[in-house]
Amino acid sequence: MREWLVLLLCLGRRREMAGRGAGAERAAWLRQYYTQRQKRLMTLLIARRRRSSCYFHPRSWPSFRNADWWEQVVLKDFQPRDWLEKFRMSKETFFYVCNQLRPKLSHPSTQPHPMLPLEQRVAVAVWHLATNVEYQTISPLFGVGPSTVQNCVKEVSYAIVLLLKPLYLRLPSEQELENMVRIFSARWGFPHCIGALDSLHVPIHAPAHLGADYCNSQRWHSVLTQATVDGLGQFWDICAGFPGSMANSTVLENSSLWVLAREGRLFPTPLKHFMGRAQRYVLLGDASYPLRDWILKPYSEDGTLTPQQLQFNYRLKRAHSVIENAFLRLKARWQFLLKCDDCSLDLLPTVILACCTLHNVCEAHDSPFNDEWLEVLEPAEFSKPCQPVPVSMDDSSAEEVRELMCEYFESYGEG
Repeated sequence: MREWLVLLLCLGRRREMAGRGAGAERAAWLRQYYTQRQKRLMTLLIARRRRSSCYFHPRSWPSFRNADWWEQVVLKDFQPRDWLEKFRMSKETFFYVCNQLRPKLSHPSTQPHPMLPLEQRVAVAVWHLATNVEYQTISPLFGVGPSTVQNCVKEVSYAIVLLLKPLYLRLPSEQELENMVRIFSARWGFPHCIGALDSLHVPIHAPAHLGADYCNSQRWHSVLTQATVDGLGQFWDICAGFPGSMANSTVLENSSLWVLAREGRLFPTPLKHFMGRAQRYVLLGDASYPLRDWILKPYSEDGTLTPQQLQFNYRLKRAHSVIENAFLRLKARWQFLLKCDDCSLDLLPTVILACCTLHNVCEAHDSPFNDEWLEVLEPAEFSKPCQPVPVSMDDSSAEEVRELMCEYFESYGEG
């Protein structure tokens, strides 16, 4: 009897040891499986990213199920560089944005399935705007379906325009206009100026029946956005959603900026004096805009310009570069704007406005800008359309304003 007990005890210990060995082998196999699965996913992201997507820097993140990836990897393991690379802002700024959007995005869900946490919905949308990778590529990363990614982009974009735009992208007050004049004069050497005006063409795949409407002068399809920035390169007026075939002058005359200028709401009352006369503040444009007493553009360089006129052109073009730089930073940070393939024409103006608002948020909160992001903009895939307006559209009385500026630059020298 004792021998049988000893035999059974030995068999039990062997089975226990065998079970432990099998468990260890299974755990090792699972670790290897999830590690390879994460590597395959990151390889897929790199292989399928668009030309306009950001650069991925794979790290040795622990392997988790996709449903847990946001909480276990992003929130716990992401370093400051990861937040900046994937969300184009610091972790602190990201959660500030989430808190600002909470009144709009925290409403009870009417869907039969549980709603994603607010922060995760914002992360899905911002990731797409920053990298421009397709919905079906982002969806496995966050453990959601492509339609959920699309809904997040739509929902968050509307919330940004509703709640953040009034704080960060709005018509300046009279005091703010005076500050903008001082900044333009100090930073760019151009007096009595409140902004630079230009257009941004966002490439799209136009529907076949609307191809002619959205085909611009450079023969590619786009949606046109008119923008105005201050001396710091922050947007304060955006008018988005026009077909790419429209001229800048036509967009201007159909924009809210034109209405504000006609009503005198862009200028203080009474008007400030410049060079001894009451003068409206001015915006700086290029040859595609009509000359007005509040919109200045360079003289046509036909070989007959005086030294004073050449100096005016140099000063205006130098100051106007602030909006060109702003567009570069905007597209490099929010690479969704480099080519919009999976966004409807109805939603696109809202998403463009959301990107411009987020640009201002990042600039206002001093989120670092990585110059490497600019590499995706070169070489330029799409040349910028430009349709100079005929001289007949210029306001002849506005020529006096350009002459005043020429006198100012001649009197006060290089700024």
